[in-house]
Amino acid sequence: MSDLFGSPLSQLLDLQRALGRARTGSLLDAVTSGRGAYPPINVFRDGGDYIVVTELPGVARDAIDVQVHRNRIRLTGSKALDYGDDTSMHRKERAAGSFDRTVTLPFSVDPDSVTAELHNGVLALKLSPPQEEQPRSIALN
Repeated sequence: MSDLFGSPLSQLLDLQRALGRARTGSLLDAVTSGRGAYPPINVFRDGGDYIVVTELPGVARDAIDVQVHRNRIRLTGSKALDYGDDTSMHRKERAAGSFDRTVTLPFSVDPDSVTAELHNGVLALKLSPPQEEQPRSIALN
């Protein structure tokens, strides 16, 4: 059986090589430090509203596009890093390039109620469900 799959040491070395290739992959891939999709997004509820927070350090305000359609929020943009033509790079870990991230929410978004703020590389969106989807208290007779 071990001849069919190779030795455990060989499998471990193959895994280590694959992880090394993934870690040194293209800087334009949609990952940050191999930890998931870019940009990272948190969605939470605050009272009757939902808040979407995403980290976009180094991304210019005019390079970000936010779209709302039904129950989806789409964030697109690009991050540019320009060190000039005469620069000799010693180490390159900061990611650059385009991103396109869509988040599906558990309700339809009222596009007129969305507000967006960008401070210190953190984008915050405040979303409200349409009035017809918000819970209502019913008076008892």
